[in-house]
Amino acid sequence: MNDRQKLMQREILLGFWKVHILHHAGEGPVVGHWMLQELRHHGYDVSPGTLYPLLKRMEKNGWLSSEQDLKKGPKSPKRYLLTNEGRQVLALAKQQARELCRETTPSDTEDGEQ
Repeated sequence: MNDRQKLMQREILLGFWKVHILHHAGEGPVVGHWMLQELRHHGYDVSPGTLYPLLKRMEKNGWLSSEQDLKKGPKSPKRYLLTNEGRQVLALAKQQARELCRETTPSDTEDGEQ
């Protein structure tokens, strides 16, 4: 990946990654490794060095909570869950995404010009 593509991912796609994470955490607990695979499945080139700090930041923001089975040791995977605040953030993101799609996608009756 060239520098320009990396910049695009960092500046634009990071928000999409967060929405995916919130969405899946709302469906049930997620772990980092699974989330990496899921994001890659959607075409996002995400490294563990990017994802794990992002999960930690989302938890610090109050959008996710985590739980860890310390009986399995300090390196056991954390499971991330959507919080009530995260649910509100996800709802807002969905609303904004719908608005963006309406504005940037011409309807069948429009010719794309304003």
